[in-house]
Amino acid sequence: MFAIVRTGGKQYRVAAGDKIAVEKLAGEAGDTITLGDVLLAGEGDNVADASKVSVSAEIIAQAKSEKVVVFKKRRRHNYRRKAGHRQQMTLLRITDVGEGAKKAPAKKAAAPKTEAKAAPAKKPAAKGAAAEAKATATEAKKAAPAKKPAAKKAPAKKAPAKKAAPKADDSK
Repeated sequence: MFAIVRTGGKQYRVAAGDKIAVEKLAGEAGDTITLGDVLLAGEGDNVADASKVSVSAEIIAQAKSEKVVVFKKRRRHNYRRKAGHRQQMTLLRITDVGEGAKKAPAKKAAAPKTEAKAAPAKKPAAKGAAAEAKATATEAKKAAPAKKPAAKKAPAKKAPAKKAAPKADDSK
């Protein structure tokens, strides 16, 4: 099975047993990590549901990539700057690509917690019709301020200004 994962702003096609070099990830050599952002997964020509696929990897080493030389020059101005850079990277060995319990159980477990919080917030059943009427009246009062006030009407437009009467010609 293969998967396309995104890490460090780049995408990698991985399968079990592959070795890849990615942008630096937290961890030490020998640690096992899970690459969570799976974009596509499949086997052969078949495409699987990427949300159910998890990719496990083992960190082989933390290393630096090849040196990149940055050279700036402005001709005829005696301006030259030379700098180098070695990007931090992590070497990974993909140990497993496959179906795994990823996020679905966490979401199902979170949903009952929110319902459990909402249930105690409701008022207990009141005794008698008078108490019930009083409870509904207080709920109505609480609900009324929660409504947003109606939108203000736009001010009426002014009538266009009257044009001045034409002046009499005195230049005859």
